Amino acid sequence: MAFASFVGRVLFASLFIVSAWQEFNDFGKNGGPAAQALEPKFHTFSNQVSTHSGFKLPTIAVKDLVAVSIFLKGVGGLLFIFGNALGAYLLLLHQAIFTPLLCDFYNYDTDTKEFTEHFLKFTQSLALFGALLFYIGMRNSMPRRQLRKKAPKDKTV
Repeated sequence: MAFASFVGRVLFASLFIVSAWQEFNDFGKNGGPAAQALEPKFHTFSNQVSTHSGFKLPTIAVKDLVAVSIFLKGVGGLLFIFGNALGAYLLLLHQAIFTPLLCDFYNYDTDTKEFTEHFLKFTQSLALFGALLFYIGMRNSMPRRQLRKKAPKDKTV
């Protein structure tokens, strides 16, 4: 059972680790292609938030967002492989921050091809989010091993 659990964690985390590795290799001085793809989406998301809530998001360099994404996916994935709950929390944080930014189906009409593509990616991200929540819930529901206390030896006189 422990081996199957390890293999499952490796396969699940490989999605995040390979993505982080690819973004890291392409990072460059300006954040690479990931920053170029994220920049218009971040500005659109920030405008949507300020329009609907009246709350203005702070100005964040897109290059920094990509660096945070690489960190969360890379470190979170590695910790997740070894069964550390912090890794699952880091991956959850990544999904919570970047899913609304990258899967912006809400900016398209429902009849368009882009809406369908972004909505499918959004539902896949929700499935990953749910799997991480399931992992954390199962991890917290399992009883921890308790060390057996040795019975005190009787003293002989």
